[in-house]
Amino acid sequence: MPQFIFAYHGGKAPETPEAQEKDMAAWMGWFNDMGDAVAIPGNPVGLSKTVSASGIVDNGGANPLSGFTVVETATIEEACALAQGCPSVIDGSGTVEVAEIIELDM
Repeated sequence: MPQFIFAYHGGKAPETPEAQEKDMAAWMGWFNDMGDAVAIPGNPVGLSKTVSASGIVDNGGANPLSGFTVVETATIEEACALAQGCPSVIDGSGTVEVAEIIELDM
């Protein structure tokens, strides 16, 4: 079955322990709703840097990555439908970029 990466952008960090608990419950609920489609739960990520031929830019990127997940669905449309349930999409604080992972024979 094809795999798709969810690249999370944006979102907001909880400001209190209570908000963190509520946020974690929302994410875990979404992961549970996706069930077996979740191939690699992934993680949040820290500060990013952009590397190009002109050097390294320490600006976090134009649209910094905030985390990732890998899911398995038959089509990218199904993966996008799952991504619509992301808590940061629902609350409007972030977006999810969805891309198929292309397997190479090496």
